[in-house]
Amino acid sequence: MKANQLGELSVVELNAKLIDNLDSLQNLRFQKALQQLEDGTQIPIVKKEIAQIKTILREYDLGIRKSEGDA
Repeated sequence: MKANQLGELSVVELNAKLIDNLDSLQNLRFQKALQQLEDGTQIPIVKKEIAQIKTILREYDLGIRKSEGDA
């Protein structure tokens, strides 16, 4: 998902997406450990998306971004 698409999501949706990505990352790491991972480039992609989501959530916490209800 693109960063600008992530910015359009609500805080609840971002938290759900974060949980999904963390689970996905854990599964990818297990697959890598068991040498079942075919595409090793998925791990950095998921890690980057997690970082983007955490950044957007932090911006909401700091008041840099305003949610739809705050405007």
